[in-house]
Amino acid sequence: MTAPLDNAVEAPLPVAPPVIRVRGVVKRFGGAAALKGVSVDFRPGEIHALMGMNGAGKSTLVQLLAGVHAPDAGTIEVGGAAHDHLTPRQARRLGIATVPQRRELVLGLTVAENVMLGALPGRGGFVDRRAMRATARDALRQLGIDLDVDRTVADLTVPEQTMVEVAREVNRGGDALILDEPTACLGAEDAEQIRALVRRLSAAGKAVIYISHHIDEVLGLADRLTVLRDGEVVAGAAAGEMDERSLVRAMVGREVVSVRPPRRAPRPEVGLALTGLRDGRFIEHLDVEVRRGEIVAVLGPAGDAQSRLFDLVSGRRRPGGGAFAVDGRAVPFGRVGRSLGAGLRCVTGDRRTLGLVPELSVDENVMLAHDRLHRRRLHFPAALARRAAPLREAYKVRALQRNPAVGRLSGGNQQKVLLAKWLGTDPAACFLEEPTNGVDVAAMAEIHALIDALADRGVAVLLASSSAEEVMRLAASVLAVRGGRAVAGFDVDAVTREELIAAVLGGALREPQPRPALQGDPT
Repeated sequence: MTAPLDNAVEAPLPVAPPVIRVRGVVKRFGGAAALKGVSVDFRPGEIHALMGMNGAGKSTLVQLLAGVHAPDAGTIEVGGAAHDHLTPRQARRLGIATVPQRRELVLGLTVAENVMLGALPGRGGFVDRRAMRATARDALRQLGIDLDVDRTVADLTVPEQTMVEVAREVNRGGDALILDEPTACLGAEDAEQIRALVRRLSAAGKAVIYISHHIDEVLGLADRLTVLRDGEVVAGAAAGEMDERSLVRAMVGREVVSVRPPRRAPRPEVGLALTGLRDGRFIEHLDVEVRRGEIVAVLGPAGDAQSRLFDLVSGRRRPGGGAFAVDGRAVPFGRVGRSLGAGLRCVTGDRRTLGLVPELSVDENVMLAHDRLHRRRLHFPAALARRAAPLREAYKVRALQRNPAVGRLSGGNQQKVLLAKWLGTDPAACFLEEPTNGVDVAAMAEIHALIDALADRGVAVLLASSSAEEVMRLAASVLAVRGGRAVAGFDVDAVTREELIAAVLGGALREPQPRPALQGDPT
């Protein structure tokens, strides 16, 4: 492993020529321009963050580099040779590797088999398993990754799976590595493992192209920032030249202020209650009570109890025990129809797999839950559009075309379609799992405002999140969980972000606090 470049702090740019040089790239989809003459360099030994709102052009630029799309104009220069377009095979041969947000691993194979996938060593017509294991072990060791190469990938944690995928791409000889949201949905400790790996890649001379919506993460990690907005480069800076405020202003084109509105006192009646919930594996015991007009959060590390609640509360899976009530009426677990009939709406954190049908249009996705609840069939497009239009407007769904397939929208707009689908059905209570996962700062502010408005209407809102910042912005009270159990309860106005993080990561704990009594509550 090579050492980091000398004088990286003092020099405005590394001395080495760019690994990739993009010049005047234009890309159109139909009549809409996704990229408008973008020029940017990616240099060896540098972590280069691509920043921008959803729909700014980041994904399109990455797809051009990976050979998924061809530009309509401009050139992509790799290793000094100019190309008017790349194919996926060319991009890989030229040393451009991509680790997408959604893992591309074979879960039933071992670590060694996944690292060597596509380049398995052979002997006598068979896979040379000894050579495979030795080469995979060496590839992991070169990156400072300590994993048993005989473990099955399905048994690894999410950050370990990410490391295996990075090792596979680096082992194929890439000089430039594109990492798309590598720390999405990871807790603080897991995310730091990935950031440490990224630093090692940079120190080894790799050009790392880093995409993330976590602004504080990028500011603490990247050597250089390029900001895209509406398909154009609007800012470029070395590390330390931009702070959070200036970066957000460049991304959005204006100041974005996320102001927490004054909380209204919740109603006395309990809208949603989970009592003694357990599933025998991830949740040992959990009690949660949410009053009408209140937002209560369950906060934990990624993969802990709060990440397992959706399947149980929505009825997709039965727990090992416990009770469940909406507006004081018992609801049986494992009965999706009964939960919906009681007024509970559950919004998954996995919008791509469970929440939306990517091939269907925006209007069709928005109305899917409405038609199910009201036993209607989907109607002709014009009638469907009339019914969907008020919800699209209320939830601020934006698209370049009138009614595209939902899979073509940015992540933030997809998330707003998902919220409109379920929360536009007049719920009594709702469960929201990671409601702003993978969305930009402006979409996040809009989604938070929509959730606040739900509580203002008297809806009981239960929020499952791994983000302490989001919990403090939205919730009135929070239950910190670790290892499947509640370890502390907090009034959000009386706790710091650091105390919340310490609670879920095993720091100093508080005993669960009693809920403050409302006026008129029995004492």
